[in-house]
Amino acid sequence: MTDNEKRTRLDKWLWAARFFKTRVTASSAVAGGKVHLNGQRVKSSRAVKINDCYAISRGQDRLEIVVLELSEQRKCAKIAQTLYAETQASVNRRARESEQRKLAAMQKPTSDQRPNKRERGKIRQFSGKS
Repeated sequence: MTDNEKRTRLDKWLWAARFFKTRVTASSAVAGGKVHLNGQRVKSSRAVKINDCYAISRGQDRLEIVVLELSEQRKCAKIAQTLYAETQASVNRRARESEQRKLAAMQKPTSDQRPNKRERGKIRQFSGKS
């Protein structure tokens, strides 16, 4: 088969490109609406084509990638990174959102240690829990 005739399922490609640890998690992410092609939900059995643009949501991150190569086999991370390219807009947005999360986390008060017995009692009394 030539590259144009080669067909790869979306869940297999996402697994091979190392977006998900297992094919089952890749398939469930696609079924759960975490993967979109041009703004539309897709099925895990969809054939991936070169130059397709996918939006993938993983946790708090949302990646926009363009497919460069097809593969059904999971290989090392260096080879997996050659299968796709992330758009520059996606890289910038993820960096900006990461910085915002860091700033939000810095505003929350944190303690270096766990509360002792007296402080736990005060917390329970304040929150109304016995």
